[in-house]
Amino acid sequence: MAGSKVSGDAATPRGVGEDGAASSVATGPGTRADDETPWRRSGRLRSSVGHDGAAASRARTRAGAEGLTEITTPRTTIATIAQEAGVSVPTVSKVLNGRADVADATRERIEELIHQHGYRRRRAASPATAPMVDLVFHQLGSAWAMELIRGVEEVARDAGVEVVLSECGEGRVPRKEWLESALKRRPLGVIMVFSDLEPAQRRQLEARNIPFVIVDPVGDESDDVPSIGSANFSGGLAATRHLLGLGHRRIGMIGSAVDVACSRARIAGYRAAIEGHGIVYDPALVRHGDFYVDGGHRHGRDLLQLDDPPTAIFAGSDLQALGVYKAARELGLEIPRDLSVVGYDDLDVARWVGPTLTTVEQPLMEMAEQATRLVLALSRGERPSSTRMDLAVSLVVRESTAPPARPADTAPPARAG
Repeated sequence: MAGSKVSGDAATPRGVGEDGAASSVATGPGTRADDETPWRRSGRLRSSVGHDGAAASRARTRAGAEGLTEITTPRTTIATIAQEAGVSVPTVSKVLNGRADVADATRERIEELIHQHGYRRRRAASPATAPMVDLVFHQLGSAWAMELIRGVEEVARDAGVEVVLSECGEGRVPRKEWLESALKRRPLGVIMVFSDLEPAQRRQLEARNIPFVIVDPVGDESDDVPSIGSANFSGGLAATRHLLGLGHRRIGMIGSAVDVACSRARIAGYRAAIEGHGIVYDPALVRHGDFYVDGGHRHGRDLLQLDDPPTAIFAGSDLQALGVYKAARELGLEIPRDLSVVGYDDLDVARWVGPTLTTVEQPLMEMAEQATRLVLALSRGERPSSTRMDLAVSLVVRESTAPPARPADTAPPARAG
């Protein structure tokens, strides 16, 4: 069922203008397609690159052959930095090249001086190395991640650029093994998806003139960090207003961790709609977890077994909404007769489940495409007028929402499973 769509705000600029990759896969021109791996279907497998990037690095020599030349000024050279840091020129070169054999304290001192001086290196032509971008995820494997991979690969393929996929694992910040591997690969740029870089990692990329762009930022980024997101507040507002318009007054909300920026914005939109309708905001109806099925199931059961359960739940992702479906089924509730559910993202699965899922469409492919175009432009030395943007979202109404069967304050608690 296609559903009806209600548009949100137009795309708006946001400013002027633990493990590193357990297995990094390069895709792009020159590689055979792998039908069994969704993210390889439109590209071609180039090579496997592990944490240490051994497959790529063995074909290269160290500092002298890394295809880099110094950008020097009368006041700032690699020798100047070495002198101020009290180390040798080769030690500074090791830090610039991402070598691990430098003491942490020495590395931090050199990186700080590089940052203070605004020292940069530029890449020289390297015909033996295919151009590539690094695409780093918090976690791979979900339908959400596949949509973003498709968007990045669409633009990269047209530009003749390969894509190296990496996964952070348990944390949202890649470990130093990923950085060392990336510096050896010398990508045109790095795209971070729902993950982030530590300040020291950013400085090392900046020193090597490797730009980075963040998609769906986890935290509140400063204005000088290029990022592509979506209008999360508007999405939360539209989803909640839809449920209020159907007559629901007791609406549950499931978000991600409290420190995740996009989740905070969706919850803020939810709260604004609730309070704008003259209803007192009830924090007991809000749950924080993650954007996956298990989290939606766990928190969905908790909400539905309250003494005064909600008649509707707004889930922060479509995967969470699937978890709520499971919880409702276990408790003998029928959607939408006994419970209305709204998701977020509009993944393909939203059209496959029964009943089909009302959800907020987030333009994942477009976000990935914009991020890829931006990082490639930055790699060419261009300075786009806007490097921070929120793309518009829209509400897609399907079969999972309906007016409540009875007023929320007289609805009986859900049956225990």
